Amino acid sequence: MKSIYIVTDSTADLNEQEIEKYGIHVVPLTIQIDNETFIDGVDVRPDEFLNLMANAEELPKSSQPAAGVFKELYDELGKDGSEIISIHMTGGMSGTVKSAETAANMSDASVTVIDSMYISHALSFQVIEAAKMAQEGHSVDEIVNRLQIIRKQTALYVVVDKLDNLVKGGRIGKGRAMIGSLLNIKPIATLQDGVYTPVAQVRSHRQVVKHLFKAFTEQTTGKIIRKVGISHANGLAMAEPLKKMIEETGIKDVALTFTTPIISTHTGEGAIGFMFYTEVE
Repeated sequence: MKSIYIVTDSTADLNEQEIEKYGIHVVPLTIQIDNETFIDGVDVRPDEFLNLMANAEELPKSSQPAAGVFKELYDELGKDGSEIISIHMTGGMSGTVKSAETAANMSDASVTVIDSMYISHALSFQVIEAAKMAQEGHSVDEIVNRLQIIRKQTALYVVVDKLDNLVKGGRIGKGRAMIGSLLNIKPIATLQDGVYTPVAQVRSHRQVVKHLFKAFTEQTTGKIIRKVGISHANGLAMAEPLKKMIEETGIKDVALTFTTPIISTHTGEGAIGFMFYTEVE
């Protein structure tokens, strides 16, 4: 029986229940630490990874799945004529979406590849909606159009607690990082067009929570709040108070998860991601 299959990657921060309920196919990225290779979500738990990263000589490196891995999955899913929508983390941070596009061109299956422009829960917002619509019998075009709307109405904030990984990754210089560390600065950034974009700097966890809650309140006023998610890399000092403040507004289904090692490599330990999407009433 022909259907529409949804494929994504391991940065979507989906749990096993969601993957099983919606029949989502997850292709994992890999990560290298001091010449050892781990499959994201398979070989190493997120909390274990932070310990490995702390003791590593160099910053871990992530690798997108090979095009052949995607092609093999596309060929299998599409062998009966079923269609595939493959939704992935922002191309601004990884070559995963390019690898998927290469595979789609190689496969005989009908594959639509989408750059979500996001990561973590902001990626899963699109993946789960696509899977729900596929189960309800919507067409590929209808699903793609819906994802474009969700993408435009999604906000994602990233807060880095320690600046070490930003230095190692070349995002900021050592001198600036030294000053930032002395002042206990916590950079707050968004993903604009899929690219890490600094928007503010504060000097405590409490100020981070206050800033993010204010942004959330301002951006959701007069709108229907569809989904809220918080991911963290041992960043509960910021994540839990923020979750509590949001729940006190009446929203009870705020997702809180330990993020994937792929994202932790970029942000470092202590970081959080805060994501939500809305619709106009």
